[in-house]
Amino acid sequence: MGGDKLTPTTAEERATWPSHGVVKLKKPFVDGRGSIKPLVDIMMKSAVMIDSKAGSLRANHYHKTDWHYCYVLSGQIEYLHRQTGSDQNPKIILVNEGEMIFTPPMIDHGMKFPVDTVFLTLSRNPRDQESYEADVVRVDMISPNGLKSWTPDTGDE
Repeated sequence: MGGDKLTPTTAEERATWPSHGVVKLKKPFVDGRGSIKPLVDIMMKSAVMIDSKAGSLRANHYHKTDWHYCYVLSGQIEYLHRQTGSDQNPKIILVNEGEMIFTPPMIDHGMKFPVDTVFLTLSRNPRDQESYEADVVRVDMISPNGLKSWTPDTGDE
């Protein structure tokens, strides 16, 4: 998959996106065998599971063309975000177990993990390193809680 050219998003694609933030999930299908919970029903090129230790930081970047959904299997994400290019302090959304958040392109975002957390990331673009690095731009974000500035070596998700 390496070497895929970045494909700009189209108005048609953007029309399929949920609002940025926590996604309202559809009710699961339930029968005697158990349940099936719909998460994302659109074309994507990457699905990864990420395990994050309590106190760790990830992201601290934005994507030029990529979008992603993050579904929390266990734990909690403190999701910091702001419009790319803004000098405002980022806003924080708590994403709990069983919840999902959507990040479109051109949104600075970072993640803090107050507890050990496992989450799925479902993305538009492939996750091989070459494609990923061609699309990601690292940024420094300072939380409104007075946390130290995040630098690229504090996490890359």
